[in-house]
Amino acid sequence: MVHQAERKAEHSSREDGVSRRGFLAASVGAAALAGISWAPAGAVPWGSASTIAPPPGFPSDIPLSQQAYANWSREIMLESVWTATARHSDDVVTLANWAFDNGYTVRAKGTMHGWSPLTVVPGAPSDRVLLVDTMANLNSVVVQHGTPATVTAGAGASIEAILTALEREGLGWANAPAIGELSIAGALAIGAHGATYPAVGETITPGQSYGSLSNLITEITVVAWDEGRNRYGLKTFHRSDDEITAFLTHLGRTFVTSVTLQAGENYRLRCRSFTDIPWQELFAAPGSPGRTYESFVEKSGRVEAIWFPFTQTPWLKVWTPTPVKPPESREVSGPYNYFFSDAIPEEVTTPLGMVAQGLQAATPLFGASQFGAVAAGLALTDTDDLWGWSKDVLFYLRHTTLRVVAGGGAVITKRSNIGRVVHEMTSWLNERMTHYASLGQYPVNMPFEVRLCGVDDSGEVLVDSAGVPDLSAVRPRADRQDWDTAIWMNVVSIPGTAGLPAFLREMERWMVANYSGDYATFRPEWSKGWAFTDQAAYQDDEFLTSTVPATFRAGGDGNWDFALATLDEHDPHRVFSNTFIDRVLPPS
Repeated sequence: MVHQAERKAEHSSREDGVSRRGFLAASVGAAALAGISWAPAGAVPWGSASTIAPPPGFPSDIPLSQQAYANWSREIMLESVWTATARHSDDVVTLANWAFDNGYTVRAKGTMHGWSPLTVVPGAPSDRVLLVDTMANLNSVVVQHGTPATVTAGAGASIEAILTALEREGLGWANAPAIGELSIAGALAIGAHGATYPAVGETITPGQSYGSLSNLITEITVVAWDEGRNRYGLKTFHRSDDEITAFLTHLGRTFVTSVTLQAGENYRLRCRSFTDIPWQELFAAPGSPGRTYESFVEKSGRVEAIWFPFTQTPWLKVWTPTPVKPPESREVSGPYNYFFSDAIPEEVTTPLGMVAQGLQAATPLFGASQFGAVAAGLALTDTDDLWGWSKDVLFYLRHTTLRVVAGGGAVITKRSNIGRVVHEMTSWLNERMTHYASLGQYPVNMPFEVRLCGVDDSGEVLVDSAGVPDLSAVRPRADRQDWDTAIWMNVVSIPGTAGLPAFLREMERWMVANYSGDYATFRPEWSKGWAFTDQAAYQDDEFLTSTVPATFRAGGDGNWDFALATLDEHDPHRVFSNTFIDRVLPPS
């Protein structure tokens, strides 16, 4: 049944419409109403009225300033932390050795687009932490034609800059995150992924991969301990080197200065949006007739559904490789074509403000307004059927998008289980949200999202390879070669929503228990929320120290322990770590 507030919102939309003026003006930022606006922090150069103690004996030729740090959701904030700007890779080596000599830790600073405390830890002392800005100077991009074609990028190069350079050479990737402004090193650290999965009978273009971006790496250069010199230095690993598998996805346990990734022939994509499929039909039990999620996967592979709370029809996006532009599609020549995702319309700001101020009963109205804005935005901007080069259709979110928190993760299973996995998750979510609403509680006020990709596959690597990334969430199970699919499912909400951590804890525990045994396994999405207690994420000791390692040790290939030992060997002094990483990846 459609909630009364949703019916009211739909009625209002039919009578008044969502005006073009409302979309184009966006004069009141929803994030500001919610108290979660974000702006880059100003820098106070060393010696210019800085308010924290200067780092002792700091290299005088490396730029240093006092800056604030704020992650994506502003749940991790430091008012003042010393930040160095590396001019080249040798500066990072100098900083690592300075940190070793002076008892500091070094953390790479990219775009700060993440939730988890893998860079800095809230509440932990920051007086011995040095951030290093990689994006100002370590951002070169060079494409090399060969077999395979490759691209070598500095740690701070954005994914968008890399794919733009590849596109000019007729090259691309099958998989890419929705936000192109991420730094490549930051994305690789957490095994970033896209929503690319093969349709039935589709084979991967040589040089590309259906798995994580980390699976594309052919060579990586990091700062590593040299036992003979008793100093840190640069060390390059090739994909054939046994130790490289620990560095392909490393959770910030090393410092990457440059990386080389393979690429394949670029391709054209069509992206169609649907907003008229009832969720009961879309997320029906496996084998059901109609327009089901699994039926779209069979035909196109690349499918994402975004289901706003207490609404009846999700926003479904379906990407299909399409060499020739269909007559009904609109050709695009650049990315980020859903501008209504960034410029929040006036019709959404009022219920958002109500929810953010603690008026949780407005959640159904807010859900309806979010969906209404999407449906109207697609129509007003003629973006429900797009066609263009892969990156221009795959990138659809900007860093200006509303800041939210997220919980969920990846379910690793076999292809035939896709419909079952999604049906079970959405059925559970609907039942629990309905239950809490009956109690007057609304812990979730933003969408459920589901997308999928393949697992990391050595067969997609076109150079001699020692294996797939040890710590990638989409690493295959050694004992289950038929588990070839990763289904990403997340629930997002406004930071500070009453009851949200407890809800996500309940959901996380259910997912771990339900997707288990001979059916599937659940793994956290490293950059987002996990290890929930009733109060916060990243706090459940059992999940951090037992559940997470168990999901990687299952299958008996020893990759988890190998990765920890290898990362320790190349950074025995844990210069590239923090108190949270020390819990998740403890000394071996």
